[in-house]
Amino acid sequence: MTVREGTEDRGAIADMAAKAGRVRIICLGLSALDQVWRVERFFAGEGAKLRGFDYSTLGGGMAANAAVTGARLGGSVAFWGRAGDDAAGREMRAAMAAEGIDVANFKLFADGRSSVSGIIVDASGERQIVNFRGAFPAAADWLPLDEVAHVSAVLADPRWVEGAVALFGRARALGIPTVLDGDVADADVFERLLPLTDHAIFSEPALAAFAGSADDAALGKLARFNCRVTAVTRGSEGVSWSEHGHVHRRAAYTVPVVDTTGAGDVFHGAYVFAIGAGLAVRDAMAFAAAAAALKCTHSGGRAGIPSIHDCLALMRTHQ
Repeated sequence: MTVREGTEDRGAIADMAAKAGRVRIICLGLSALDQVWRVERFFAGEGAKLRGFDYSTLGGGMAANAAVTGARLGGSVAFWGRAGDDAAGREMRAAMAAEGIDVANFKLFADGRSSVSGIIVDASGERQIVNFRGAFPAAADWLPLDEVAHVSAVLADPRWVEGAVALFGRARALGIPTVLDGDVADADVFERLLPLTDHAIFSEPALAAFAGSADDAALGKLARFNCRVTAVTRGSEGVSWSEHGHVHRRAAYTVPVVDTTGAGDVFHGAYVFAIGAGLAVRDAMAFAAAAAALKCTHSGGRAGIPSIHDCLALMRTHQ
């Protein structure tokens, strides 16, 4: 196995700012309402109580956060997903609409229940999450797949398999790049989605659960799915990816960490934006790493999502 350190074309990345308004993305999957408590440290043992020094409620969810990231970076973004027609669902839909995201296909089901997460963030910025994934119909036959022909790239997480299969299937038929946010899911979910995926980017826990380990060699075990790129994000250790039979690595940017909540979602959102803008994989990885790093310098899953100019400024000042 050949391992190569990632180096990027800074000129191509800088030129992306001029293309941002022409990038069109669909993000499909989970939207959750996050209830966030900030504490000094996590639970010490069974039956323990914690005193929070801050609390907030805000929109979250993998694909939803990726959609907000794409919009903040200057792209034209649509979110396709499901929620209940309840207070949480209406709040999430309004929050995304306020970001300029097309929510016409963020469907609120009258008999559904929205996804809600409880997040505890400690003083170091690490977090623990409990998520109720919601309850709504699985069928995706209502999605307007004809709209896929007009986008630059699409992203899905593994939380709505039927929707992701429909979206990726149409995108693949049209030659539009597909990006999978590989969070922890049952093996059969990945067996269905990976054959339709061009860029599969896993978290370490998800890759370990699916491939048996999260080391670089595990990326090679996914070759049978014929993805163009398989990758694993490693937090402060950066990102590794396999492309054309070679494994590449990109170090993380060193920043003061306040809160890691949503950093992976931001990475995926920035990556699909960069791929939609026509960047090479190594450049997209570097750009996504910068966006994720900047998010970690702020509290809250979405509060720290940077602009494209913030990302470019970080990349100019860090070799």
